[in-house]
Amino acid sequence: MEDLYIINNHTDSSTPNVEFNAKTGVCVLSGEAFMEQPYFFYKPLSDWLETYIKEVRGGLFFDIKLTYFNTSSSKFVLDMLRLLKKYQLSGNEVKVRWFLRKLDEDMREEIEDFTLVTGLAIELVSIN
Repeated sequence: MEDLYIINNHTDSSTPNVEFNAKTGVCVLSGEAFMEQPYFFYKPLSDWLETYIKEVRGGLFFDIKLTYFNTSSSKFVLDMLRLLKKYQLSGNEVKVRWFLRKLDEDMREEIEDFTLVTGLAIELVSIN
């Protein structure tokens, strides 16, 4: 299985950086996400996770470092978190950490909502 890397080249700042490592199971989503048609961006990410779950079956360590995401991106992030919870319920190791600015109460509320909806423990990591 191949790694998945999507690095924002700053010509389109609406898409986040993606670093999904198949050997370590470490997945990082960082930057901002406010694209107009998020399906086309997130579909390869979901496909990668599903393939990892079927083929590799190792631990998944998901670090989310999004400083902003719009409502349409929120749905796809939620879908990925649901997939991770399902994988965890089948007996696999899953750890999710969400990095957020200390004073970003809106983001904190979003993360709390994701936790309630998915039942997935999300560790909050404060950054400056």
